[in-house]
Amino acid sequence: MHVQVNGESRHVREEINVTGLLRDLQLNVERVAVEINLEILDRGDFDARTLHEGDRIEILSFIGGGGGGIFDCGFLIAD
Repeated sequence: MHVQVNGESRHVREEINVTGLLRDLQLNVERVAVEINLEILDRGDFDARTLHEGDRIEILSFIGGGGGGIFDCGFLIAD
């Protein structure tokens, strides 16, 4: 089955859920935000949400930075 992950076509196994995709991509489930077909997915739904042919997935990884201020964080688009 083919899906788009951060704009790139990717072959994934049938019946894979979001958690499985993140593990296959070696990403920490606790440190990402996932959007599927323009809808932000709640982290609690990662196990239940099965991917479908043609889904468009955007994965954002949280990164910390420098000064330790409350707003001192950012996003990195995961490959």
